[in-house]
Amino acid sequence: MTSIQPIVSTPDLPRLRAFYAQVLGAEQTMRVPAEGPEFYVELRIGDTALGVVHRADTEVGAPVRIILSAAVDDVDALLPVVEAAGGKAPDRPNDMPWGERVAHVLDPDGNMLNLTHRI
Repeated sequence: MTSIQPIVSTPDLPRLRAFYAQVLGAEQTMRVPAEGPEFYVELRIGDTALGVVHRADTEVGAPVRIILSAAVDDVDALLPVVEAAGGKAPDRPNDMPWGERVAHVLDPDGNMLNLTHRI
């Protein structure tokens, strides 16, 4: 069986972990190393594991090549949470022709996160 796990690189691991905990209810399930400065954490978001790795040389706001997408209960209600957690919600949500309400937001490092809800 093959599986894939997204791993996000960041120069500020605690900040990014806090963002995903506040916005999506992420819970930390792994930490490497167990003691001392964190290098890697695994966050559980529903049935998905998101890895966050500390790399001081990560270029924040670099052109987006991968987009994370999260199904949520209420796209509109999360926009103030995104901004309070250090992210950005540059545009209002839209109802898409395929039956989803979608908001394109950015985490504190500028990574794109789509918040989606089936309508």
